[in-house]
Amino acid sequence: MIPAMPAASAASSRTASVNALRVLSMGAVAVLILVAGVWGSWGTAQDVMLTKGKEQGTVKVTACGDDTCTGPFTPVSAGASKRASVVIGKSVAVRKGQTYDVIVKPGTEDVVRSGPAGILYAWVPLGGALLLASVVVAGGLRLTRVAWLLGGSGIALLTAAFGALQ
Repeated sequence: MIPAMPAASAASSRTASVNALRVLSMGAVAVLILVAGVWGSWGTAQDVMLTKGKEQGTVKVTACGDDTCTGPFTPVSAGASKRASVVIGKSVAVRKGQTYDVIVKPGTEDVVRSGPAGILYAWVPLGGALLLASVVVAGGLRLTRVAWLLGGSGIALLTAAFGALQ
């Protein structure tokens, strides 16, 4: 015959299981959010950060539509060719009549901002993911110091990107 477990012990065992499940699931959600932020940033960041062999130059924005702006590309790197028109994504930091340092995405006529402003702008999705993950870590994992660190990092990244693009 198996002795019966005291009621208090069974309840604490159940609570421990629920807490472990909460920590595991919220930890997985936080990691998934951060991975998605890196994934969303890497598409542009790789072009801006790994510039060896890529065409570098400037674009003078001459026209803007709803989502994109266009202008002539003037090369500054060896092997880059002049183009009559390239496409740059329209954002609050791209204005008609301005000239920007850019890198041509390989195999396309699309360009992305280069230099510190381009690097920071490329990592903006990660900044948003850091802010969102901080909420999950604070509420779901109850790790307030880690949450403040994640949130502060996200705010710092977004603020630096905004300041660099102006």
